[in-house]
Amino acid sequence: MTDLNIKRYIAWRSAQELQAGVVNLGIGIPTLVADYLPRGLVTIHSENGILGVGPSPVSGEEDADLVNAGKAPVTILPHSSFFDSSLSFAMMRGGHIDATVIGALQVAENGDIASWAIPGKDVLGVGGAMDLVVGAKRVIVATTHLTPKGEAKILSRCTYPLTAKKRVDTIITEYAVFKIRQGKLYLVEKVEEISFDELKKITEASYKIAEDFKSVVRESAIDNLKGEILN
Repeated sequence: MTDLNIKRYIAWRSAQELQAGVVNLGIGIPTLVADYLPRGLVTIHSENGILGVGPSPVSGEEDADLVNAGKAPVTILPHSSFFDSSLSFAMMRGGHIDATVIGALQVAENGDIASWAIPGKDVLGVGGAMDLVVGAKRVIVATTHLTPKGEAKILSRCTYPLTAKKRVDTIITEYAVFKIRQGKLYLVEKVEEISFDELKKITEASYKIAEDFKSVVRESAIDNLKGEILN
């Protein structure tokens, strides 16, 4: 499985979590979520001042002046609007964002999130992430299960500087979906391509199996994704 297929799967699964409302998509994997949202269900907010972001542009038809907060090209929908950063951050801080899908360096089993700095390395910059995770009504982390070095990202406690405490609601990776309920981590979904023992070995955090747990076939979901996007 290619890295792009993995990212697309995580984005597709994240899209299944979203209900009608205003949703902010962070940089990286979260930006891909827009490709899997039915039009009219969710209004996508971009931190740099766009409300009504559409799916990824067709290759060769990108507009260099139309980008998201991560400077990646986007499309807009007929009802889109544009505004300055002060209004955009007022929306984020004022509780007007129903959900945010955001990446993370680490997530703790109690909902703490670290997403902006790795000790000893260049600082990524916290940006608007701190405003989003505190202001959004729901925080969904979309991330690969492990770092490029094979280290766990879902931990008993974060070791990197925190972005916010106890704000994460859902964690979605290529292997599993976890939900934090009443301060405890629950496994609600696992792909059949990995065993319970294998998942436990790559998840440092303690978790329980949810009563509503289910097992899914990841490869079947990937096969149903748009071939022209994956190729």
